[in-house]
Amino acid sequence: MTTVIQYFEDYVVGAERRTHGRTITETDFVVHAGHSGDFFPHHMDEEFAKATPFGRRIAHGTMVLTIGVGLTAGVINPVAFTYGYDRMRFIKPVFIGDTIHTVLTIAEKTPDPKRPGQGRVVERGAVINQRGETVLAFDHLLMVEMRDDGGA
Repeated sequence: MTTVIQYFEDYVVGAERRTHGRTITETDFVVHAGHSGDFFPHHMDEEFAKATPFGRRIAHGTMVLTIGVGLTAGVINPVAFTYGYDRMRFIKPVFIGDTIHTVLTIAEKTPDPKRPGQGRVVERGAVINQRGETVLAFDHLLMVEMRDDGGA
């Protein structure tokens, strides 16, 4: 992991960061089902899944989110922390054998009116498969220290 100190003032709207890829495996399905307790047949029952519109098992949406966000964790910023996630959408299914990567784009930044010396940064996330299709979209909200109390 890389540590990069990036204060609120350093974030540039429109700046983009791309992760490396990660291929989804059968093991991912089994481990995620075990951790989450989600053994829904769309994910775990091949025969059931054959009768669905997708014709095969689909990845848990929460697994795709977890892996997609995890791919972004290679850069640690000690003056920022996650405030939450908004606007998450599972756009297309992910299958065993798909390779996904994540693209983060700084969508907005605003001083936080309730926390002097802090600002909110929104990273718009897109998890993309090997065909260039967006399979998951989300906004990652960050609270970031300002260099000084003044600014944007």
